[in-house]
Amino acid sequence: MSMRRKTELNAEGFTVKATLKNAVVVGPRASRVFHECPAKPSTFRKYYERGELPIAVKHENRGNSIAWKVDVETLDYHHYLPLFFDGLTETAFPYELFARQGIHDMLDRGGPKILPVIPQLIMPIRNALNTRNHQVMCTTMKVLQHLVMSADKVGEALVPYFRQILTVFNLFKNKRTSKIKFEREREALANPIHNHQQRKSYYDSENLGDGIDYDQLEKEDIGKLINETLQIFERYGGPDAYINIKYMIPTYQSCLMN
Repeated sequence: MSMRRKTELNAEGFTVKATLKNAVVVGPRASRVFHECPAKPSTFRKYYERGELPIAVKHENRGNSIAWKVDVETLDYHHYLPLFFDGLTETAFPYELFARQGIHDMLDRGGPKILPVIPQLIMPIRNALNTRNHQVMCTTMKVLQHLVMSADKVGEALVPYFRQILTVFNLFKNKRTSKIKFEREREALANPIHNHQQRKSYYDSENLGDGIDYDQLEKEDIGKLINETLQIFERYGGPDAYINIKYMIPTYQSCLMN
């Protein structure tokens, strides 16, 4: 018996080795395409720990939020907006709260400052999506939706970068998530996003609200969220948006042509 085990040869199916008498056909290796890829501590975290970010935790009865030490409209968006986007990979308190709410605050009040910074946001967006972490991905999808509608021409400016950011969309578009587990601390962190009536009316029509409701995200499947984000990309991306989405995600169906 032991001799037989010693002479057995593991071989993949449909190979020359598999035809040998002592070959034992083994199954294919498990796919790791959906496995999480933990991110290293972000540059955003390092800046916060050095006290170089103009923010602090604001404790309120309804939960925690952030307090800005300066007027958001006076910030250097070329410096701070990419830095906050870098923090999208964070899942721990308070870094996740600061990055997420800080981005939404800056997008609400950035106006024409946002468009010139788009090229600097692509790498942080890719890094966040490539973590394959459902919490991070859901947060990033919401941020992308807000980004596209935050200022004129932003949606069109993102189109040339679809090939860099839609790869993960294509992987997870049919992935259903029955429940996303969040820490108890994070359940108190949801904070409404204000001052963007157009975005609010769109979310209200989809019954999503104008902020991140983590109780709802627990029940939300990521495939649906991806499709909603793609539809916003198409609506705000101009005439070339659909063909570029279709190139990366062949199964995508237009929300404007049908």
